[in-house]
Amino acid sequence: MTSLDWIVALTPVILVFLVGLYCRKYVRSVADFMSGGRVADRYLLSIAGGELQAGAVVFVAVFEVFSHSGYALGWWGWLSGPVGLIVSISGFVIYRYRETRALTLAQFFELRYSKGFRLFTGGLAFFAGILNFGIIPAVGARCLAYFWGMPEHVTLLGVTAPTYVFLMALFLSISLFVALSGGLVTIIIINCLEGIVAQLFYIVIILALLALFNWNEIVSVLSARPVGQSFLNPFDTHAVKDFNIGYVLMGLVVTIYGTMAWQNAAGYQSAALTPHEARMGNVLSRWREMGKGAVITLMAVCAMTFLNHPHFAAGAASVNEAVGQISDPKVQDQMRMPIAVGQLLPMGIKGVLCAIFLMGVFGGDATHLHSWGSIFVQDVLVPLRKKPFGPRQHLFVLRCSIIGVALFAFLFGALYRQVDYIVMWWSVTTAIYVGGVGAAIIGGLYWKKGTAAGAWAALFAGSTLSVGGIIARQMNPHFPLNGVQISFSVTFISILLYVVVSLLTNKGDFNMDRLLHRGAYAIAEDPKTTGDAPSQAKRHWLSRLIGIDENFSKGDKWTAGLLFAWSLCFTLLFIVGTTWNYLSPWPKTVWPSFWHVVGFGFPVFFAIVTGIWFTWGGVRGIGRFFTHLGGERVNHLDDGTVRDHRNLDERG
Repeated sequence: MTSLDWIVALTPVILVFLVGLYCRKYVRSVADFMSGGRVADRYLLSIAGGELQAGAVVFVAVFEVFSHSGYALGWWGWLSGPVGLIVSISGFVIYRYRETRALTLAQFFELRYSKGFRLFTGGLAFFAGILNFGIIPAVGARCLAYFWGMPEHVTLLGVTAPTYVFLMALFLSISLFVALSGGLVTIIIINCLEGIVAQLFYIVIILALLALFNWNEIVSVLSARPVGQSFLNPFDTHAVKDFNIGYVLMGLVVTIYGTMAWQNAAGYQSAALTPHEARMGNVLSRWREMGKGAVITLMAVCAMTFLNHPHFAAGAASVNEAVGQISDPKVQDQMRMPIAVGQLLPMGIKGVLCAIFLMGVFGGDATHLHSWGSIFVQDVLVPLRKKPFGPRQHLFVLRCSIIGVALFAFLFGALYRQVDYIVMWWSVTTAIYVGGVGAAIIGGLYWKKGTAAGAWAALFAGSTLSVGGIIARQMNPHFPLNGVQISFSVTFISILLYVVVSLLTNKGDFNMDRLLHRGAYAIAEDPKTTGDAPSQAKRHWLSRLIGIDENFSKGDKWTAGLLFAWSLCFTLLFIVGTTWNYLSPWPKTVWPSFWHVVGFGFPVFFAIVTGIWFTWGGVRGIGRFFTHLGGERVNHLDDGTVRDHRNLDERG
């Protein structure tokens, strides 16, 4: 890192944090601290929420997957495209959840099931969440330590320890400051500003990489693979063990089943101005991910080319020397590509990527700290108290809990030795909670016959089997099921138990109108829609299929419809291409040209377009956010307390 790199890396970070500090004065209630006053618009939600997936650990995880599967895995991913979009466009789960006005998912569980279920799920979510989060600060700190070329161990104040431990302490301290200063108000604004800056920086990185590498060099490296492990031909991947078509299909089922179940960004899920804004935030995030995904994939293929092409042999030797100084073989595998990226980027551009890493670390870690710390207070402490916290006392306890999560993450990251891929660890720790509650969420929001007994049965089965899977993987690295396979099995069993036990124990239908504030239970001052006045005309069959309803303005329909059409084109390409290849396989020379256009050209185009589009939308969203916050009416009873299946602030 040169002086120019450090200036480029630190300047946007400092500017973003100065603006974030300004936001603290807008926190006047628990609802502000927890959910940003529930006044965020679609662009603010999509950009800020996307920064949770922009930290160094996410780059490392994607590098890890790409280094084992290449472009070939993307072919099978097109099978799931339209399904995921229908989930987003229809507002599956997120729309009805926002209608409940719950601050946390477990608060919804008390509204729908019982206080006991809220307590247990709150504690379980907290336990699974801090385990899942535990490796994130450590991996992010390791990535930046090796990216900066630091030694594996350093001595500071007479204490010798791995370098990443000191960096992890520094990064967690900064993230903790962000989370404590203004809760979600500060976090969502900082993440949005970071996202705007990162989008523009992505374009700079793309241009630099295109100048450094040509497609012929990349293809020569990607083509040099053993039979059955192709990075280009998806029909020559039978020897790839973990990241294959089974990984994609099982991951799709688990993702739909666990929609909104994972609470690492709990505040965002209740922060939308209206249920429709929450839905459109999810739709817009799909557009934005197209651009961001292009940068990560491009860096991965360029790093692999740098490591394996004869033209870059001297640089590769330097990388291998640095990797050889790492004692842990698993860490060696994880850090090889980040070290390569750090060495291949020219002066100035390295600082640009460093800024993206740092902003992602601070924004992502602050979001995790806020979410898991808040869940412990809201879903464990609050339900146990007969007398609700006072507003100032409540905010103080929330901040103390967030500090506790940071301390745990530091100790866990310093002591735990990782034995699995990052994405596999995330899959299995997520399943501890999601494996059981997915059925309780979907059944609770959409099925009036679902019962607390059914929810308990699904929860116990899902949690027990998932924990057993973690233990089995730790005790036996050669355990036949990987993290995704364990999650898929748990999902199927939990759904079956929820349905069967609910039917056996149902004694009467639940009042869904009261839960969702519809009909006689509607709240007059709660905004319902935004944008153009919706049309009440009868919906087209295609609109019904993909979930477009009367709340969609003309612009919303274009945004969602074009996204669905784009995804559908790739699914049709998948169907035609798969059929064609099974009948008459394409020549090997076709695949490099195919991925040059589809996996390289299209994503780069979207990175540039979305960078400009979301910069405008993000600035507008921030302005609207402060306007709504300045005019909101503070209600200190809106603190997550539930009495007799109703939120405390709604009881007349």
